[in-house]
Amino acid sequence: MTTDTTPDKAPVRAWLPGFVALAAIWGSSFLFIKVGVAELHPVQLTLYRVVAGALTLLVVLAVLRDRLPREPRVWAHLTVVAAFGVAVPFTLFGYGEQRVESMLAGIWNATTPLIVLPLAVLVFRTERLTVRRAVGLGLGFVGVLVVLGVWEGIGGAHFTGQLMCFGAAACYGVAIPYQKRFVAGSAHSGLSLSTAQLLLAAAQLAIVTPFVAGLPPLPTELSAGVVASVLTLGALGTGLAFVINMRNIRVAGASTASTVTYLIPIFAVLIGALALDERLNWHQPVGALIVLLGVAVSQGMFSRRRSSPVVGVGAPATPAAEPARR
Repeated sequence: MTTDTTPDKAPVRAWLPGFVALAAIWGSSFLFIKVGVAELHPVQLTLYRVVAGALTLLVVLAVLRDRLPREPRVWAHLTVVAAFGVAVPFTLFGYGEQRVESMLAGIWNATTPLIVLPLAVLVFRTERLTVRRAVGLGLGFVGVLVVLGVWEGIGGAHFTGQLMCFGAAACYGVAIPYQKRFVAGSAHSGLSLSTAQLLLAAAQLAIVTPFVAGLPPLPTELSAGVVASVLTLGALGTGLAFVINMRNIRVAGASTASTVTYLIPIFAVLIGALALDERLNWHQPVGALIVLLGVAVSQGMFSRRRSSPVVGVGAPATPAAEPARR
């Protein structure tokens, strides 16, 4: 199966429930991060959620009788993707949400495609810069400035937290074109590659965590809410969500499935407001709309032939437009 042969005209009722469920799962991830960092160091939270996600995908891998990659070259490239697509951005979102609202972190996640494009054009040479894409990038940059509220001055913990969330999106911007350049052309399924990513990220975090944050507390030492958040982040948001995403690609097509990008910040804002009573300044949702408009323009959403935007938060750094290969 390739992107070109993936059906894009399936009945709406066949793919809409999974599409909305995926947006809700990934949009709610920021809530669970916020709950988790209340008792866990961000690095410890990332370690727990990645281990839970890896175990979940290993089970799915066994059920589907798929297998992990065997080539050393693939594992070497996946080590880079695991760091920049899983371990570092997940941790940065945790650090960021110690300082900013969960809904604001969800908004920053939406900037990922804007970072992917210039890196894909200038560094990895997997895309070409067109006038349309340049206009989209310009709009997105304006949206970023509006979200930051630069006219109010720079500094403080809140501003630092926003930069950390933006840094997390920037990591996805490195991991996604890197994977497209060096990994996506392999014969392995998306499930196989993502499982390997999570295993490598878990190993990286297991080495780093004791030095950065100390040994993580036992689950019995944590509150029920934090344990539930970690399990949900790992098993659902990092594990099963990827399976749902693969089904959406298969049923609805890559272009349709990838538009979940535009719903994730909406769910993040709604869930943050309802569950945590968070509030945004007026310029943050306005800036988010400008960012999403820039993403839509750069991805050709208003032209007949669309390319697929990229999601960031919950899944391993496998592009949404990259269907499973068997």
